[in-house]
Amino acid sequence: MVVHLIDGTYELFRHFYGLRRFSNGADRPCGAVVGVLNTVLQMIEDGATHLGVATDHVIESFRNRLWSGYKTADGVEPALLAQFQPLEESLAAMGVPVWPMVELEADDALASAAHIACADERTQKVCIWTPDKDLAQCVRGERVVQVDRRTRQIRDAAAVRAKFGVDPALIPDFLALVGDTADGYPGIAGIGRVTAARLIGKYGSIESFPPQVLGEGKKLALLFKDLATLRTDARLFGDVEELRWRGLTDKFPVFAAQLGEPRLLGRGRRIAVP
Repeated sequence: MVVHLIDGTYELFRHFYGLRRFSNGADRPCGAVVGVLNTVLQMIEDGATHLGVATDHVIESFRNRLWSGYKTADGVEPALLAQFQPLEESLAAMGVPVWPMVELEADDALASAAHIACADERTQKVCIWTPDKDLAQCVRGERVVQVDRRTRQIRDAAAVRAKFGVDPALIPDFLALVGDTADGYPGIAGIGRVTAARLIGKYGSIESFPPQVLGEGKKLALLFKDLATLRTDARLFGDVEELRWRGLTDKFPVFAAQLGEPRLLGRGRRIAVP
């Protein structure tokens, strides 16, 4: 089986700002939710049988306690934040496993789900649908890959090395050195992508760097590495068969009506359930 793991937070942002381009700034209350549901239905229509969606039910996580500058909900449009819970409830009603994260982040859920699915010998491939560079650390050969929906690029281990200059397992070390502006930590001053890849190629993980390489900055680099390291121990499901889509639930007609999108109901009902 092929397991598809979807970054619901990314998809919600993508649809929200995509709609903005065509609405002159007038936000439809659940327009992004409808967009994500259509995207997931399209995947099922195209043959996806096992899938799950991770969301950031709240933007803050345990990482905010580790680094005061870590990303928060500040600056996120209220009209966008208001669509997270309707998305989670609608996906569940559509029969899709959804993981709304509070203490951990959606990225941790994707990493945990990939870890669980990859450990199952029945799993042929795991596709993580997000362009987020953090998730590159989860890539394993050609069996666990990252898929960028916008560019249609499939990133296996060789592609990760080509893009970042390091193996997937060393992505947290790479990000710790160069920083991640989206997540709110700056990396180590004076170290860019080329230098980071060169240092990692020479010494391996940050823990293995000789003391003189980073000096007093090593402690900070290790903190940033902790921020960049995705957790894989979230107990999301016990058996990969729990991710099999078995059709719409009885609750979905109500949600489709509330969203003002009866076409979602008709579309879902037309999909043959294996």
